[in-house]
Amino acid sequence: MPALVTARYHHACCAVRGSVVVIGGRKLVGNKFTTTASVEALPSQEGAAFVILPSLLCGGIYGAAAIAVEGSDSTTGQVLIVGGGDSSHLPLSMTVQLVDLATGVCTPQPHLLRGRVFAAAARMPDDRVVCAGGNVVGILSSVEVLGPPEQGAQDAACSWTELPTMSIARYSCSGCVMSDGRFAVLGGSGSNGPMSSCEA
Repeated sequence: MPALVTARYHHACCAVRGSVVVIGGRKLVGNKFTTTASVEALPSQEGAAFVILPSLLCGGIYGAAAIAVEGSDSTTGQVLIVGGGDSSHLPLSMTVQLVDLATGVCTPQPHLLRGRVFAAAARMPDDRVVCAGGNVVGILSSVEVLGPPEQGAQDAACSWTELPTMSIARYSCSGCVMSDGRFAVLGGSGSNGPMSSCEA
């Protein structure tokens, strides 16, 4: 498996048009860790290496969730970046950005209801985006979903809506959509450390 061009951790990644895209994260510069805006992609071709894409014009970010946008008109694809933090930790935690991978341009989307770093997120079969858990000032059990209003015009603007909370507050967890359409949240860390529990 090829190595990343830039060593990093707390980055976001997702599959976009057959490529693996790695976004942001933290890296070591001298003896200090800093937040990076760099973006890399690993094409699906055999023997391919990671290539550098345009950096995020909205700046460095770590601990965000990345979701590929289907049907994008961009030549390289688009990714929805949900939550995360910058070098001062808090300002980006409610931010949602639509990133054009061909240019690095970030287009603001409706803000999260709660600040989230290290949250789990995924796109549901009906194209809504769900986001759960995370950690900013405290560990979160809350869940929210981005989508159009349940009743209203078909072209009404999307917004975040609170969903019932998880049974356990957690961050650094993983999330995926199951075949029956439910959103599963797996593992993570809580007030007592790493956990093995999962819920949908």
